[in-house]
Amino acid sequence: MRISGIDHIELYVGDAKQAAFYLCTAFGFQVRGQGGPETGLGEQRSLLLRQGEIQVVLTSGLNAEHPATEYVRRHGDGVAVVGIGVDDAAAAYRLLVERGAQPLSPPKVYGDGEQRVVVAEVSGFSDVTHRLVERHGARREFLPGALVVDEPDPYSDGKLLRAIDHLAICVPAGRLGPTTRYYVDVFGFEQIFEEYVEVGGQGMDSKVVQSPSGQVTFTLIEPDPDRTPGQIDDFLTWHEGAGVQHVAFGTDDIVRAVGTLSGHGVRFLGTPGAYYDSLEDRVGHLDAPLDELRRLGVLVDRDHWGQLLQIFTESVHVRRTLFLEIIERRGALTFGSGNIRALYEAKRGELSGTTAGEDK
Repeated sequence: MRISGIDHIELYVGDAKQAAFYLCTAFGFQVRGQGGPETGLGEQRSLLLRQGEIQVVLTSGLNAEHPATEYVRRHGDGVAVVGIGVDDAAAAYRLLVERGAQPLSPPKVYGDGEQRVVVAEVSGFSDVTHRLVERHGARREFLPGALVVDEPDPYSDGKLLRAIDHLAICVPAGRLGPTTRYYVDVFGFEQIFEEYVEVGGQGMDSKVVQSPSGQVTFTLIEPDPDRTPGQIDDFLTWHEGAGVQHVAFGTDDIVRAVGTLSGHGVRFLGTPGAYYDSLEDRVGHLDAPLDELRRLGVLVDRDHWGQLLQIFTESVHVRRTLFLEIIERRGALTFGSGNIRALYEAKRGELSGTTAGEDK
């Protein structure tokens, strides 16, 4: 089984059109396709959004029995399906089931001839599904015959965001080890990083698993039950169980991207002003102007390979669950462990009503 990357993510949402409006006006996505009962998708309405290499599907159930309706009732809007690109969906499906994955949907072919897509579904973590996607033909066709694809808008701002860098997944205490082993033993991922982070009285464990291609990366996080409950516990309570806490979108120019997104109304988590006072002492020479980083609230870390620049949005969901990350890798291969503490502080400020960017 050869995994090429994250083909798409599918969010189950209460109102697909409303969610699409926000992602398009604020983040620069374009609606590139749509489907529903009239295209054979059953009792649902789905919209396909694209930007760069990123594909996001937004799905709303049209009746109480649809899985998207139940998902939203339990969790609120969130990532319900992670599509994984593979070279042979049928073979991958058989292999994963043999290794212990729960079979959810057998291989199905959309289209024919050179323009066809084969998909199959297996269990992921909690009630999040992994959709195995094998593509042949033009990339612009998402699910031939089931989702009608539109031409892109030539008057967009251009590509601010390039690809999905990673997904951060929160699991209940005691589930980090089993979830990690599931991806290692069943999907053939490698564990490439682990860390314990303590901030104040809060604590969390994390492990990072990655496909052999390096193109699919999951950061798995569990709270330390022996410490003071914190933001991971809040997520698990409000989300009612494990789920994707944030999606990290990669960019080639984080200063431009964050400046543009802020102008579109995106609200980012504030960073304590003191964070920047000793930043160069911690990470060395900065690849971007310090005053711009401070003004925008961008975090910087360094590993053996280079620098990592990142920033996190405020959650726009009423449950304060799913949020987004904008990340630029300037050689760095790891995950900004030095910035996790700053994220904790920023999230605590968001929940307590502290003004973004205000010193704490």
